Amino acid sequence: MSFEKDDSVVLDDKHSEYDGEVGTVTQVMETMFGDATYTVSFEDGQETGVPEDALELADAESDDDAEE
Repeated sequence: MSFEKDDSVVLDDKHSEYDGEVGTVTQVMETMFGDATYTVSFEDGQETGVPEDALELADAESDDDAEE
């Protein structure tokens, strides 16, 4: 699944300080191999170069959970 700018996503990367957090896609970049990588902004920072398989679309419940 590819993501678009302004999509709300959940990061799934155990090596990131933002693992499990909901963020917003702020930039979509295409690699020289034709794959997409993303810049995702979070409340207190951002993660760049995020591969598509490390993201999942956030639903309304995920947004509510992140605010609690």
